[in-house]
Amino acid sequence: MGTNAEQSRADTRDAAQRYADWRSEREASVASATGNLALVETRWYPVGTAIPTDDLRTDDDDVTITTLRRVDLDTGLPQEGLRRWDAHSPAIAAFAGIDAYSYDPDWVVAGRYTPLDADHTVAFEHLRDNGRTRDLAVPGRIDVEIGGAEYALHAFDDDGTLLLVFADPTNGAETYGAGRFLFVQRDADSYAAAGGVTLDFNRAFVPPCGFSDQYNCPFPPPSNRLSVPVRAGEKTPLFTAAASDAASAGH
Repeated sequence: MGTNAEQSRADTRDAAQRYADWRSEREASVASATGNLALVETRWYPVGTAIPTDDLRTDDDDVTITTLRRVDLDTGLPQEGLRRWDAHSPAIAAFAGIDAYSYDPDWVVAGRYTPLDADHTVAFEHLRDNGRTRDLAVPGRIDVEIGGAEYALHAFDDDGTLLLVFADPTNGAETYGAGRFLFVQRDADSYAAAGGVTLDFNRAFVPPCGFSDQYNCPFPPPSNRLSVPVRAGEKTPLFTAAASDAASAGH
């Protein structure tokens, strides 16, 4: 039987390897045929207008077209849109990886999730909304101590997973300027149940708008602005100098 110290070192090595695997998967994902780097167009149609059938067609095997919906901020009504993805976009051709910090077990932080009212929302400003906000469903509060300070964080419901949008003093100097994203690991499956959460900041990642200016990413609300530098996770996308103008949208 090994000592507790030996087991701790082994656990750290395993976690560091999982982190390395995650980084490789991330780089492959953003450069895939419908990954963040492939998005070359987001087009919104006037409220009440259906997407023309011809706009949904493509004769290029490298191009994928998908549809999406949002609420129009002026009318409050649904609005239809499409996205065009190019498997050989200039950004993919220029992509040189994602700069990131080395794995640090000290940045795996435990917190507590407390459910809020079922219809609770928080206003998030978005990149392409000219300072206006969109209300996103925030099913619970995350109480956590980070760097000696107590925070009550708000993560929104991203298709059944809590997504934390946060800012810290590294933004703009060492990491992506608008903040970073982090999926919250929860002990309980139901949003209605209180329980422990884990914030593994080693898995903090550059938001989609760091790879393409065709995304409309949310900015961190005031509650999610940390005072301590979070030197963990992804920093910024890297692009080759020869194609930087085409590939550095949002970088």
